[in-house]
Amino acid sequence: MQSKPSVVIVGAGMAGLTCAVYLRQAGIEATLLEASDGVGGRIRTDVVDGFRLDRGFQILLTAYPETRKLLDYSALKLQRFRSGALIHHPTDRNSAQWIPFINPLREPSGLFQTLASDVGTFGDKLRIIELIRHVAGLSTDEFFNQEATDTATFLETFGFSNQIINRFFRPFFGGIFLEDALVTSSNFFQFCFRNFYSGDAAVPAAGMAAIPQQLAGRLNPAQIRLNSPVRQIRDSTLYLETGETVRADAIVLAVDASAASRLLGTETPKRSFTSTTNTYFAAAQSPKINQSGTKKLLLLNANRQSAIHNLAILNDVAPSYAPDGQALISVSTQGLEVVNEGALAERIQKELVGWFGAEVAQWRWLKTYHLPEALPAYLPGTRHAPLQQAEHIFQCGDQTAYPSLNAAMQTGRKVAELIINQQHV
Repeated sequence: MQSKPSVVIVGAGMAGLTCAVYLRQAGIEATLLEASDGVGGRIRTDVVDGFRLDRGFQILLTAYPETRKLLDYSALKLQRFRSGALIHHPTDRNSAQWIPFINPLREPSGLFQTLASDVGTFGDKLRIIELIRHVAGLSTDEFFNQEATDTATFLETFGFSNQIINRFFRPFFGGIFLEDALVTSSNFFQFCFRNFYSGDAAVPAAGMAAIPQQLAGRLNPAQIRLNSPVRQIRDSTLYLETGETVRADAIVLAVDASAASRLLGTETPKRSFTSTTNTYFAAAQSPKINQSGTKKLLLLNANRQSAIHNLAILNDVAPSYAPDGQALISVSTQGLEVVNEGALAERIQKELVGWFGAEVAQWRWLKTYHLPEALPAYLPGTRHAPLQQAEHIFQCGDQTAYPSLNAAMQTGRKVAELIINQQHV
């Protein structure tokens, strides 16, 4: 009988954990070497004064194929946003209006509200139905194998007006892609669009960190070694910063591209990233919005020159994110990384007085997270990297494919399948 291969996975983010879970299901207990003090990679949650603060505004799309395969949604106690958005649109220099945009497929009662909305023309709303039909039958691989252009060009060619592009698509998907020009590849846009309209956006009751923690809980605790940075890899040997050496039949690099290149001593591939800054505030109560029936919607800012790009009242969606009797507001900004955190918080509050009134001045700034490499940029023509680098070297993570949790888990699963299949050859 052939012996099980020894496998070492460098990095205990979502890709590495997913790979390890699938390997263990096949009887292979891989060792995960994680440089930091916890699992999850970019998906971490801090508790500050009783508030759960995800490191950057993050959501789980329940329609993702890979998360549906592996995660136990019930155990995560998912808290769901409503499907749609509430858009803050300036009408002139001193006033603005709230424009609701509800997904009628998820909330049929919102159909007439959406049809009457100023978010776009009547023709735009018909084209959204056409777009839904266009993407409905495609598999994940089919999305990314089709010819692509940039998202802005795709929307214009599809026939959408500037009105709905600037009032909905740019603020909504600009917040997803972390770039306002909508230069992100149209095939990734279509993939995201399908997953948004066909499922829910949600957060676990215990914070986004509950997702990687659920996967870690399916492993033998001895498989995960935290605070174990790897210095170098030569052939089949890993050299740790502590001086320890570890040999493996298969090595999986579940780290970003620059870290993988450093470990292997190869040239770092050229790849740009998008950035974001996420600022959290505590309040005595949820801010009041002069628009009925809009609770649990993501708030978007159509004025992209503003410091504020999108906002979520997280305690309305997930009461467990805040102590009883308090509110937690998450504000996302882009392009303000050089601004002092305290000054940025003051600027945000000053702008939001115009949205919610004088009560905003009483909000308490909790914490700011700046993520300079939040997501790898995904432009038209971006090629997916091979998951097997050499006979015994593999890589996984969204940097090898497209920037999403689904890609991290998909590539982790595929690498596990490669290793499992090789042991039977």
